[in-house]
Amino acid sequence: MPDEVERLTAAMAAGDAAAVEAFYRRYFDLMYAHAIRLTGRDESFCLDVVQESMLRVIRSVRRVRCREQLVVWLQLVVQTTAYDALRGEMRRQRREAAVGVAVGAAAPAQEQTTDDEERVTWLRQQIASFDPSLVRLIELRYQRGWTLARVAQSIGVSIGTIDGRLRRALRELRRRATEQGHD
Repeated sequence: MPDEVERLTAAMAAGDAAAVEAFYRRYFDLMYAHAIRLTGRDESFCLDVVQESMLRVIRSVRRVRCREQLVVWLQLVVQTTAYDALRGEMRRQRREAAVGVAVGAAAPAQEQTTDDEERVTWLRQQIASFDPSLVRLIELRYQRGWTLARVAQSIGVSIGTIDGRLRRALRELRRRATEQGHD
């Protein structure tokens, strides 16, 4: 096991994409669970913390000799990332309160409603074109509001797998929206 962690972290430090993917699959759930325990925040916030933590790890990883050392370091990265996110959120809230931001004031209500309806119709069409198993994941997550953990448990895969599939689907939707002028 120590050799495995050392090989994985050394390969990541050398920029090996396969090692980064293996690391992500192996440690996502651990980092996500730590973010939840640490912050007590909602799933979306914790996923953002884990994603940012992953980026920090990838940018600064060095060879680590044992799993225990790696886990302690990962927990520290998640902790500092969570604190940074919480501080950033507090700064944003203070700025918004000071400026008195009015959401939706830019467009008249009727025009905004029509645009929203067109976007929803387009989005439904795009989602319907996906693989049925992916459509099911999207329905469970976004229409029913299930957590990633609940979706993962119902499907029988890891939280990281569900998160990855949904992120790829969202990335594809964004790409299509940009190409078709629906962004």
